[in-house]
Amino acid sequence: MTHLDADTGLVPAHPAVSPTPTTGLTAAEVAERVARGQVNDVPARSSRSTVDIVRANVFTRFNAIIGVLWLVMLVVAPIQDSLFGFVILANTGIGILQEWRAKKTLDSLALIGEVRPTVRRDGAAAEIGTSEIVLDDLLEIGPGDKIAVDGVCVEADGLEIDESLLTGEADPVVKRPGDPVLSGSFVVAGGGAFQATKVGREAYAAQLAEEASRFTLVHSELRSGISTILKYVTWMMVPTAIGLVVSQLVVEGDDLKDSVARTVGGIVPMVPEGLVLLTSVAFAIGVIRLGRQRCLVQELPAIEGLARVDTVCLDKTGTLTEGGMDVTGLRVLDGHDETYVRRVLGALGESDPRPNASLRAVIDAYPDAEDWRCTESLPFSSARGYSGAAFGEGDGETSTWLLGAPDVLLDEDDPALAETELLNRQGLRVLLLARAVRDLDDPEVARDAAPAALVVLEQRLRPDAADTLRYFAEQGVAAKVVSGDNAVSVGAVAAKLGLGGDPVDARRLPADREGMARALERGTVFGRVTPQRKRDMVGALQARGHTVAMTGDGVNDVLALKDADIGVAMGSGAEATRAVAQIVLLDNSFATLPSVVAEGRRVIGNITRVATLFLVKTVYSVLLALLVVCWQVEYPFLPRHLTLLSTLTIGVPAFFLALAPNRERARPHFVRRVMRYAVPGGAVAAAATFATYLLARHHYVGPGALDAETSAATLTLFLVSMWVLVIVARPYTWWRAALVAAMGAGFLLVLVVPWLQEFFALRLVGTVMPWLAVGVAAVAAAALEFLWKWAGRRFPA
Repeated sequence: MTHLDADTGLVPAHPAVSPTPTTGLTAAEVAERVARGQVNDVPARSSRSTVDIVRANVFTRFNAIIGVLWLVMLVVAPIQDSLFGFVILANTGIGILQEWRAKKTLDSLALIGEVRPTVRRDGAAAEIGTSEIVLDDLLEIGPGDKIAVDGVCVEADGLEIDESLLTGEADPVVKRPGDPVLSGSFVVAGGGAFQATKVGREAYAAQLAEEASRFTLVHSELRSGISTILKYVTWMMVPTAIGLVVSQLVVEGDDLKDSVARTVGGIVPMVPEGLVLLTSVAFAIGVIRLGRQRCLVQELPAIEGLARVDTVCLDKTGTLTEGGMDVTGLRVLDGHDETYVRRVLGALGESDPRPNASLRAVIDAYPDAEDWRCTESLPFSSARGYSGAAFGEGDGETSTWLLGAPDVLLDEDDPALAETELLNRQGLRVLLLARAVRDLDDPEVARDAAPAALVVLEQRLRPDAADTLRYFAEQGVAAKVVSGDNAVSVGAVAAKLGLGGDPVDARRLPADREGMARALERGTVFGRVTPQRKRDMVGALQARGHTVAMTGDGVNDVLALKDADIGVAMGSGAEATRAVAQIVLLDNSFATLPSVVAEGRRVIGNITRVATLFLVKTVYSVLLALLVVCWQVEYPFLPRHLTLLSTLTIGVPAFFLALAPNRERARPHFVRRVMRYAVPGGAVAAAATFATYLLARHHYVGPGALDAETSAATLTLFLVSMWVLVIVARPYTWWRAALVAAMGAGFLLVLVVPWLQEFFALRLVGTVMPWLAVGVAAVAAAALEFLWKWAGRRFPA
């Protein structure tokens, strides 16, 4: 048998390892290894560093373009024409500050939710940080624990490890002393200890973990859509800018400084520089808001992704119900002595050093049989459906007992199943205690086991589960309960929470993916779902075009969480589930999910709005430049004019609109939805502005005519851009109406205050041309309304 290795791909099944006493390393040995640098120095799962944040916000393609143009303007033109550079500096600073705040929030939450493996040193077990593990450390592991470093098994008690996330092998691997264990795998049953043989970046999964666990903006339709748009913008901008440069500097032959200023004025607005900034700010503020609710977002797109989810698969235990259970009854079968059965249950409870929730309830209800000695144990496994132990009783007699699901341990015609069915219909969980006639290491140990008693357990429903499920139903998100428990019992619990539908035994689902998907779409509650079947169910739903979220807290949920579009883990859940999930609810509150959905919808809906504003500007800037080149005239604007317009019609409104509440359900095809409005909107703005400019060139003659022409064109462009804002800001609330009114008042202030007129070089001359500019803008506004409605019908999202 062979296993993967980080360097060679394969390692021997029993690698050589220096002998380590069961007491682990001494303090002196640990200090020696630390001094040699033999520590697990892989960075913890967290946000990117401050240096990375600054680099990502400062060194961008568009910042480089704007920076060069800004330096040129500082040399050749008044400071008014360099205002756009200061705006970029402010925007970059805001972006850095907000992402830094998000980083601090994430780091503090990651520290709270940090996994602390148990290490044995000087004969004592203690929890330490993952980065404190040193070479040759002895680590104790149990169900749900993720293997942090590579090592070799030293102790094993029914130890089973799932390596599927590394090898694709679905079946858990039984580990015995001398067998290798790989970082990135996780324990599904049993317990034991292993000695660390590779730490830090030498460990198998270290490189993957370091890369995959960073706070990233990848795999996001929003981010990839914006990148696509910016790519096309660049292709349009470069040739257009070159043509404008040639036109203004060569063809016109005007004053060099004025020509340079107007050339820069034509290039700068082509760059939608604030769009990326606002997207990052919106995401960062979302992280901060969710962080206040103790929700750790381990990957930014998870906020967006959960807003797009149309199906959420819920694990019952730990998600809809609280982790704890209570034993509410004991039904003795086939004439067994109840006192003896209680002793058996007490001994079973003590036989497992890491009991699950069901066994903890048994331990609380029944005292330990002190004169019984456990000779062998079989830890619980979700795939098996039962646990067991062999005992030497006080009188010298030996016996083997199993505790697990009645419908797994009993034949279909056993009368005890009828009683189990009745209890399940009440929402109670039932375990069967059975005496085995085979040894525990026999794969068929459950066959012919003699039933002894039914243990009745009651689960505690989460008080917020019903409201959360109701929220998903109102939002059109289908909830599917998938559980390893009996289907009837799961159905009864779901019914108490308002989820209807007949429960389905997942073992009877069609084997083919298409048939399984149809059955999943019809049903709501599914029981007896094995870990692999959960994974298959998620895949079947995704194959039918569903966006699937999976919630869970147990090791049996890991595979499905990993494959789901969005994995949501409970903070108190197994280490492995938290490691693969994109969202961790640190307070274990299922009720936090609606807040995550709301944040995602806010980000997607609002960025779609503001993207339209930014791209309308890009479209009309490119078209205006082309029209200027074709007509061989001076570019109508200086940078100061477009800085003013961009601030009032895009920059300030976009900031408020991007952070406003938005409950619209997220829809796909971001690029198409934005461009169907941006292209006609930009075309109308360019046509109206250039028409006014040409009319003004014929109306005004003599010295100062260009300033008057520019002012008339600026008035038209402002009014058309304001109407785009009027449309984008719908539906109106009081603050949106106030925002639009304030932007209009700001422009009016510039027109009536003399020093502002001079500062921005805006002065309307006469009455004919200004009113003509208003008339052209009114016609353009009507055209915008018509085209907006037409585009919505012609190119539905």
